[in-house]
Amino acid sequence: MQTSSAKNQRIHSEYLIIGSGLAGLTAALEAAKFGQVMVITKYKAEDCNTRYAQGGIACVIDENDTFDAHVADTITAGAGLCHPDVVREIVMAGPARVRDLEQYGLNFTRQGDIHDSVSPEQAQQFDLGREGGHSARRVLHAGDITGREVSEVLLARCRANRNITILENHLAVDLITTRHFTWRGENCCLGAYVMDIGSHEIKTFISRFTFLATGGAGKVYLCTCNPDIACGDGVAMAYRASAEIANMEFYQFHPTILFHPKAKSFLISEAVRGEGAILKVKRNGDYVEFMQDYHELKSLAPRDIVARAIDNELKRTGQECAWLDIRHKSEDFLRKRFPNIYQECLRFGVDMATDLIPVVPAAHYCCGGVRTDVNGVSTVKGLYAIGEVGCTGLHGANRLASNSLLEAMVVGYNAVKHSHECPEDVPNIDDEMIPDWQHGDAVNSDEQVVISHNWDEIRRFMWDYVGIVRTDKRLERAKNRIRMLRKEIEKYYWNFLLTPDLVELRNLASVAEMIIDSAIARHESRGLHYNLDYPVANSDLAGKDTILRRPLKPEIWFE
Repeated sequence: MQTSSAKNQRIHSEYLIIGSGLAGLTAALEAAKFGQVMVITKYKAEDCNTRYAQGGIACVIDENDTFDAHVADTITAGAGLCHPDVVREIVMAGPARVRDLEQYGLNFTRQGDIHDSVSPEQAQQFDLGREGGHSARRVLHAGDITGREVSEVLLARCRANRNITILENHLAVDLITTRHFTWRGENCCLGAYVMDIGSHEIKTFISRFTFLATGGAGKVYLCTCNPDIACGDGVAMAYRASAEIANMEFYQFHPTILFHPKAKSFLISEAVRGEGAILKVKRNGDYVEFMQDYHELKSLAPRDIVARAIDNELKRTGQECAWLDIRHKSEDFLRKRFPNIYQECLRFGVDMATDLIPVVPAAHYCCGGVRTDVNGVSTVKGLYAIGEVGCTGLHGANRLASNSLLEAMVVGYNAVKHSHECPEDVPNIDDEMIPDWQHGDAVNSDEQVVISHNWDEIRRFMWDYVGIVRTDKRLERAKNRIRMLRKEIEKYYWNFLLTPDLVELRNLASVAEMIIDSAIARHESRGLHYNLDYPVANSDLAGKDTILRRPLKPEIWFE
């Protein structure tokens, strides 16, 4: 049961970082140079979206590659919504941040690890992968478990740093802003109310700088390759704190998730197509290539195009899945290049060297989020958003493959640098002015079925109505459903004591409504947002982000 102590526990730090993925841990290591850092994560520190990133980090390393080419590829994939200045700054900062990872102890795969017949000099060069939308091989990787390796290296560094404290099983409930009490100045973030999942006590974390690094919101959809933690907590909290939110209609669906009844959302990396795998469907008893009908890059087209193509083929033919064919590569190569994917497929009876791999699209990455600049600075003083939870303008309407880890480490680093060199004028608030968490007359719930039912309903209608292909009618149905459910969830939220499931459900519903409202507002098809009622891009909306903000009542506009 949630405690009702007169004075809840208060914890102070210079930096409060909510989330333990690449962005959060990069920021923690930098911030530890300037003060005490508190990292909170709602389950285990290893449970983060970063850990599931298979492909790698897009970065200009090869002497034949150029920053201009990487910038151009990113902007092309972003379908007219990327911020060119942000794209260039992040792309050009990549090599320095990669060197940081190497200094921390990360070993990227070298050519000698994969290929036997290379010279000693070539053997020491990075084995660069190529993925959809890239004009060159520029994806650094550590086998096919890059995210896991990055996570383990950075966690080890953070745990060895005396200025960093990592608190697991601590779930952020809401941000503390000056609007929580009588304050006539500009809205400022002062920390967060956080639930200790073990005791259900709501603690008050007070900090000079608060960093949201909570990752994505894939669990808002029925089918996703995201882990269970990805409930959109950071975006929902920032919205409630009246931060501006951008481009939530642009949700990326990864084209190739392993299709098997016992496989839980296992992703088949785009790097597999980068090494020559071909997408096929079954026609007249044969497996035939089809991507040439949709894009000149065929199976290496940008993700939005590939996902829509697969969706269209499956709906047109009534098949359950598409197929990846990489049987022209040797078993030895596949085992070395994709050791984890190879073994996982084998576990489900698929041998990549001899069998076609059954795949379907699934929700993967939120290109929208808390509106920030390239330093992660949000529209609420003292609040930074870094990694997938933020929207810097890098991804535009469609993220280029493997740009996410690049953005996470660059913006995580930039945010701390900004906080140290250009600290915002956050008021010095007396602790006594910051109220403890109040649960009023809330009682324990005896109707937990309400949470599970609403959770399932949201995820299903988001998949059916607000998925890869949308229509005005589907969006209107989704809006009607989410409006009713949000009222029901808010009433439940205030009547009963908090549980982690209730906090996550509230956030999930909030994110679902933001996605729906943003999709309804954008009368065009662009990048990841495809509406059959507006099948072409609207030139008047080129370069204009969809902005949401909640003051006294919700607002939405283009800017």
